[in-house]
Amino acid sequence: MVDVRLPTLLRPAAGGSASVAAEGGTVGEVFADLVVRHPALRDQLLTPEGELHRHLNVFLNDDDIRYLGKLDTTVSDADTLTLMPAVAGG
Repeated sequence: MVDVRLPTLLRPAAGGSASVAAEGGTVGEVFADLVVRHPALRDQLLTPEGELHRHLNVFLNDDDIRYLGKLDTTVSDADTLTLMPAVAGG
């Protein structure tokens, strides 16, 4: 199981939990398992086309998955995924 840490904004969709566990060998598989366990997360994580939402940053341990394999990034049971809302500004 991969530990998935949720920002305050997404916690209501996961029963108020700050951290949830999910299974999968890639980030995409972990997200698919999260959606099965917490269906309200679907629209918060992925676009209708199945792509990662622009407003969501995902870190595998300390690395941004956008610079790894995106949703195809390999994960293991010892990993932590941290979801963070993207912040825009200037």
